[in-house]
Amino acid sequence: MVIPRLDVAYNKKRFLAVFPVVVEELLDSLRAESMPEEIIEWYRRNLEYNVPGGKLNRGISVVDTVEILRGKLLEGEEYRKAAILGWAVELLQAYFLVADDMMDASITRRGQPCWYRVEGVNNIAINDAFMLEGALYRLLKQHFRKDSYYTDLLELFLETTYKTEVGQLIDLVTAPEDRVDLSKFSLERHRLTIVYKTAYYSFYLPVALAMHFYGITNPEQFALAQKILIPLGEYFQVQDDYLDCFAPPEKLGKIGTDILDNKNSWVVNVALQHVTPRSARFLTRTTAARIVNVSRG
Repeated sequence: MVIPRLDVAYNKKRFLAVFPVVVEELLDSLRAESMPEEIIEWYRRNLEYNVPGGKLNRGISVVDTVEILRGKLLEGEEYRKAAILGWAVELLQAYFLVADDMMDASITRRGQPCWYRVEGVNNIAINDAFMLEGALYRLLKQHFRKDSYYTDLLELFLETTYKTEVGQLIDLVTAPEDRVDLSKFSLERHRLTIVYKTAYYSFYLPVALAMHFYGITNPEQFALAQKILIPLGEYFQVQDDYLDCFAPPEKLGKIGTDILDNKNSWVVNVALQHVTPRSARFLTRTTAARIVNVSRG
């Protein structure tokens, strides 16, 4: 098999070129139902503000994986269809992020205000998150309904969404925004959180979608992919936690605050295995004081 050269910049540019097509398809679905122009433009703004601004690794991974399996670069309609499947992943990501930012009372996302903090949006962001999720299923229906693996795509997205929401629940219960209880923290709880909240949808989902697109049907091959990709997702999040604590802001792109923000991070869990009871109490008080200051505005 010949592995195609994966040019990151070119692949991102090519992938982004499909996004306007996706947006217009979704807006056309509203136009077909004679929705007011104000509603159509709100939906456009929601899509353009929340979907394409990240690194797009998840969506591009769908295309990259198909090209690796095929041993050649995709072209024409075949590329567009694979890219649309990738954008479905990015819509899922956007849905998670819009909702997560509200739950975490976050301020910024991707260098701009979180969607719910944009003037005039507020709690409408809850419904906008639902519409981002709904958009991916419209795309699947429009482009994959006649394919033999359509049901597999639906089940994969639904199962992955459920797992991610379970991971979010574990995270919220373990490290609530309004209080500190380090007794709930552990490396096992951290592992469980990141496997469900990050690894499934960020690493396994794109590859499994590409495998269905390519025509793979053997359950053992999907099980093997999961066996490889879930640990990669764990490694990714541990590395992210480490960089948040130790990487300089100019490299990280922000000032890392995971520990002060009461995040159940890998770093704080490792530290808790070695600190004295006095140090643990100091950490609890410091984090709690920060939470109070943030809540006061």
